[in-house]
Amino acid sequence: MLRRFWLFFAQAVTVVLAVWFVIATLKPEWLQRGRVAVQSGSPIVALKEVVPSVAGSAAQGSYSDAAQEAMPAVVNIFTSKNGPKRSPNPQAEDPWFRFFFGDRLPERQEPVSSLGSGVIVSSEGYILTNHHVVDGADEIEVALTDGRKANAKVVGSDPETDLAVLKITLKDLPAITLGRIENTKVGDVVLAIGNPFGVGQTVTMGIVSALGRSHLGINTFENFIQTDAAINPGNSGGALVDAQGNLLGINTAIYSRSGGSLGIGFAIPVSTAKQVMESIISTGSVTRGWIGVEPQDLTPEIAESFGLEAKDGALIAAVVQGGPADKAGVKPGDVLVSVDNQVISDTTALLNAIAQLKPGAEIKMKVIRRGKPAELVVTIGKRPPPPRRAMPLDEE
Repeated sequence: MLRRFWLFFAQAVTVVLAVWFVIATLKPEWLQRGRVAVQSGSPIVALKEVVPSVAGSAAQGSYSDAAQEAMPAVVNIFTSKNGPKRSPNPQAEDPWFRFFFGDRLPERQEPVSSLGSGVIVSSEGYILTNHHVVDGADEIEVALTDGRKANAKVVGSDPETDLAVLKITLKDLPAITLGRIENTKVGDVVLAIGNPFGVGQTVTMGIVSALGRSHLGINTFENFIQTDAAINPGNSGGALVDAQGNLLGINTAIYSRSGGSLGIGFAIPVSTAKQVMESIISTGSVTRGWIGVEPQDLTPEIAESFGLEAKDGALIAAVVQGGPADKAGVKPGDVLVSVDNQVISDTTALLNAIAQLKPGAEIKMKVIRRGKPAELVVTIGKRPPPPRRAMPLDEE
């Protein structure tokens, strides 16, 4: 009896294993379904996300989700400028010339086209891009990833941060999520999205190489994110996003000897872009404070030559005649160490501190004059628009 029982058991096990082998070979997804059904009631919900990777979703270590989240909001920008008129042929007015060759062609302008990138930041149609992408453009066309195109108008631009705001009128626009630059750290993974060399939308990956980069001579107000994510001509105005697809910055410049990426790219932080965008949308421009001085960094050599013990501050090299600083009594040779109780470490800190003040406000400035401290009251003026200039770096 016992022998017959073990024989039946062995046969049953053999049949079950044979069925399992056939299913595992021909229909493996049936086993996967069963596994999901068992785990669906489990408190370890994260394990459910591993199974769909068989069907082609983002694998571990992939940034596909971040790219798919941000890419629809990044657009291609095509601009055109009317070139110089063709000069007429001097023989065109000759009667015999006109008899044989007909009337001369009317003068016409040759269009000059360029391209860049932009980021949709609002479903209402507002787009952030670089000032140098749209500067002087007669026509601007925006192309979305879904194939739609629209003509854009410039709401306003700010050459001193190299930012511009465009507006298009389309329905169901995908807007990017703004990230928090204060939570960003050196070493964080970032993606650069844009249209390099006009080949089409492209995503590159790297890390945050540095934060708060300044003294580069790119813009007047500099506080760049530096990244080694490949940024090339055509990426200007595109998005730098974090590993979740949130906007961290607007790609604006590269450092290159050849015109291609060398792993040193710069993006304008989203905090600066948001501030400039809101000011442009509400007033049409960006208003900044101004006192009318030409500052210079206080180097150890300069401090020694002036007999100064202080290592921080901004040396006033020149004062605009009749400007706010001149009226307040600021003199060339003064070392400005504090503005409105904010310590000034260098010229960048001075420019940023003054720019944030409202024109008409009265503030106290502390200076060191001939080795002695002094306090002056200055009425902030409105910063005049900057002169047009060429940017020194290879900025797409």
